[in-house]
Amino acid sequence: MPAHIFQLNCSAGGVPKLAVREAELTPTGLVGDQQRKLDIHGGPDRALCLYSLERIMTLQAEGHPIFPGSIGENITIAGLDWAVLKLGSRLQLGPDVLIELTSYTVPCNTIRESFHNDRFKRISQKTHPGDSRYYARVLQTGHLVTGQPVRLLPAGEPSGR
Repeated sequence: MPAHIFQLNCSAGGVPKLAVREAELTPTGLVGDQQRKLDIHGGPDRALCLYSLERIMTLQAEGHPIFPGSIGENITIAGLDWAVLKLGSRLQLGPDVLIELTSYTVPCNTIRESFHNDRFKRISQKTHPGDSRYYARVLQTGHLVTGQPVRLLPAGEPSGR
């Protein structure tokens, strides 16, 4: 199956973020999602947090009790080769939304319950390159629905249309 939005996740602040079927995306994130510590979460360059379903499944196979949304990602993506992503990569989500990866998400102890023996640094880019979540900025807003396609745009392509 091609890459797609496996799950959209929102919360009133904190984790886990819970699944929603659809959500409107604004320049500052998903409508209905809030962050508690705006000095380290949120804002235009951290409007979305993304993670890979396949990475979650690998972590589960290692014995971690992680599940989609438990580590605070807004969008859980399935079928996308996480290894080819890099800072500056652009993704088209559904027919309208365009985002750009801005930074790796540094794991903090609020997600420790998703990891055996509180090993939340298991998804640190510094210690486990390629297993990190990503923050992204919104370049083009729109309506997102679970199951919509996700497409990695070739470098230099300005939009997915």
